[in-house]
Amino acid sequence: MVAQALVETRQQEMGRQGEDLACRYLEGQGLVVLSRNWTCRDGELDVVAVEGDRLVVCEVKTRSGPAWGRPDEAVDERKLSRLRRTALRWLASHGVGWCNVRVDLISVTWPPSGEPRLQHLRGA
Repeated sequence: MVAQALVETRQQEMGRQGEDLACRYLEGQGLVVLSRNWTCRDGELDVVAVEGDRLVVCEVKTRSGPAWGRPDEAVDERKLSRLRRTALRWLASHGVGWCNVRVDLISVTWPPSGEPRLQHLRGA
């Protein structure tokens, strides 16, 4: 039980570090981060940013290696549909009328003894 809790804590920390890296990357690309880890009954949005007049919802997946598959493999059509619904809830909760929304995927591979690699898939 304790070992599993330690593994979960390490995974959560790696996920947080991956999201931190993703936000720095997005800001370096000129996007403005509006929200992180926003939740509602439909789900969670890892990162909500704006690029010009477009809202960009980013799902961030971080892995330490290939044991659990590539990070982007964790996002299927069902997950994308949930992200879209949750983005609509974000818009409503922030009093934003209709706007152009794009869902992106940021995959971070961060091996224990190496530098992280980030891939940004726009319009997932």
